[in-house]
Amino acid sequence: MSCCHTDGTEGAFTVDASRITFGRGCLAELGDRASALGITRVALFSDPTIAGLEVFDTAARSLRDAGIDVVAYTDVRVEPTDESFKQAAAFASETAPDGYISVGGGSVIDTAKAANLYATHPADFLDYVNAPVGAGTPVPGPLRPHIACPTTSGTGSEVTGIAIFDLLSMAAKTGIASPALRPTEALVDPDCTDTLPPNVVACSGLDVLSHALESYTARPYLRRPPPPRPTQRPMSQGANPWSDLGCGEALRLLGRYLRRAVDDASDREAREQVMWAATLAGIAFGNAGVHLPHAMAYAVAGQVRDFRPASYPDAEPMVPHGMSVILNAPAAFRRTAHTDPGRHLFAAEQLGADVRGAGPDDAGVVLAEHLIAIMRRVGMPNGLEGVGYTGADSPALADGAWPQQRLLANAPIEIDREVLAGTFDESMRYW
Repeated sequence: MSCCHTDGTEGAFTVDASRITFGRGCLAELGDRASALGITRVALFSDPTIAGLEVFDTAARSLRDAGIDVVAYTDVRVEPTDESFKQAAAFASETAPDGYISVGGGSVIDTAKAANLYATHPADFLDYVNAPVGAGTPVPGPLRPHIACPTTSGTGSEVTGIAIFDLLSMAAKTGIASPALRPTEALVDPDCTDTLPPNVVACSGLDVLSHALESYTARPYLRRPPPPRPTQRPMSQGANPWSDLGCGEALRLLGRYLRRAVDDASDREAREQVMWAATLAGIAFGNAGVHLPHAMAYAVAGQVRDFRPASYPDAEPMVPHGMSVILNAPAAFRRTAHTDPGRHLFAAEQLGADVRGAGPDDAGVVLAEHLIAIMRRVGMPNGLEGVGYTGADSPALADGAWPQQRLLANAPIEIDREVLAGTFDESMRYW
């Protein structure tokens, strides 16, 4: 029986995290780390861009020097789809590795998670996908070892049990969430971010920022009903003392270093600190969960028409994940601030806002205005209009976000389609 209070609400929280090695040059440890896990034949996942960089060669060389057979899969799609997940899973099933390595951003890491899942425990694709889009079937057992090596300072996927993709038939993002998907280890090497273009650093860093903000302001874990069994406690537990620690420090670091990291690729201190913030926020949201801005972001990215961001692959229109999140964030936090003004003001202060004299009624405005200032400083579009939407799109965007019930239930306010549509309206233009 689960721990609960006399009123029937949750009484405990669970902390899970991957083993993490952090530091410049640690990618060279990959072969020894993989060998220690008993891996002899590895599927090395990456995307076409990363596969042409030194970081990929470093990873492959380290694995081969350790005597490990390497089979590379470098066709990962940036912003994966159900079709690209299926292709990766087919590769994994055919090559039958006994371990997985992902070298890349969140798209690469998530694709490796999915390939590992479907090759290890074959099922119809939608079986494991989050309800109500899929069946939400629990993963039946452990997966093969997976070492994640992030090359962007953003998604936190290296320490979470979540894999996100575009479901083409719905024109919306959804995902698979299970502790079994969490990578066995993460090698977080800030050297991998030294060559990232400014816009990529900005988008990934703003994803980190919203991970921390959403986890810190999520529905508290104590307001949840207890799970049927302790082992069924969800990863999105809501704000809890453990996640609060990571969120607060991540916000402080981003307030101090994000703009520097975007402005100057040679500022190695800033790039390193933003990557550490990404790791902290990843652990936090992997145990607390995100809410409204991320739920909205999946519709924004899924319904994109013609927008093509700078420094990203330009074959198809896309809204980068971090951009699609932050464009909703000011409007979303204006709506949630009344639930806990102190938390919203603390978050704003950690990010560098001047909160002197601000009272509870000011929390939403103070936080939203500071987020808008950060967006402008790092070159984000002016709200959803900046990526091609208008107010006439709000109902369709709300419909696209509505299936994200795992995230919406984690928000500190009750959300229906009307609230979603209104928040999309308020996200259209900020200045």
